[in-house]
Amino acid sequence: MTLFTVIGNPVAHSLSPQIHHLFAQQFGRELRYTRSLSSPAKFARTVSEFFRYGGTGANVTVPFKQAALALCSQLSARAEAAAAVNTLQLREHGQLFGDNTDGIGLVADLHRQYGDLSAARVVLLGAGGAARGVIAPLLQAGVSSIVIANRTLASAQQLVAQFTPSYPRQLTALALSDMTPQQCQQALIINATSAAWSGQNLAIAAECLAATALVYDMNYGAQPTPLLQQAAAAGAQRSVDGLGMLVEQAALSFALWHDGLTPNTDSVLQQLRASLKR
Repeated sequence: MTLFTVIGNPVAHSLSPQIHHLFAQQFGRELRYTRSLSSPAKFARTVSEFFRYGGTGANVTVPFKQAALALCSQLSARAEAAAAVNTLQLREHGQLFGDNTDGIGLVADLHRQYGDLSAARVVLLGAGGAARGVIAPLLQAGVSSIVIANRTLASAQQLVAQFTPSYPRQLTALALSDMTPQQCQQALIINATSAAWSGQNLAIAAECLAATALVYDMNYGAQPTPLLQQAAAAGAQRSVDGLGMLVEQAALSFALWHDGLTPNTDSVLQQLRASLKR
């Protein structure tokens, strides 16, 4: 039986074990998928011991995605672009291959929730690792522009500078407090901040949320996130959480670990959504 794990802090409520077992059932495969709590000081040892004792693949959550990058001897192009790794695979001679499936997972769920992304305008909230991981996949999916809106303008400007050589004229930086309804008009707002973890509201005007075509929060939970509650109160046309992104990025990890087998994500997403409502 193949062994997999998710490494994070916190990790107790991770849905990854449930997701991957549902994927495996679709193909009549057996696997064991565990949760591994770690810390910044012990992360490298956690990874090393997992693979030393028979592990095949691991998912990595915040705050370890950049630390995982440093452990890999081989990287996918999207992991290099994101400068972060969320999927590890053991390869020959004990080498670790690192991938980042977050951005592609987001794009797949946006196709489900929003439709064709060609020429869509995106306002990306946040300038940390989560935002960095989705910029290239969004642009490759055809969005016309991305405004990176962050509480601290300098951080947004740094992120723009990182991607401008590859995507000139498509990225701009903005202080979150300076966002206007005109900039949000029929735009796709994507929250890549960690505000939901602390229960904080984002400093974004209700008029901006009301003007959007879709408010998408990469976070998820049994209850609507603070941003989704803000969007509903503002009268936003449509808003959705990131549970679908979680399932889609997991499907890409599963395919990497299982010789390209691609699971049906719609059925798994429906089962997870139902379980969260209980």
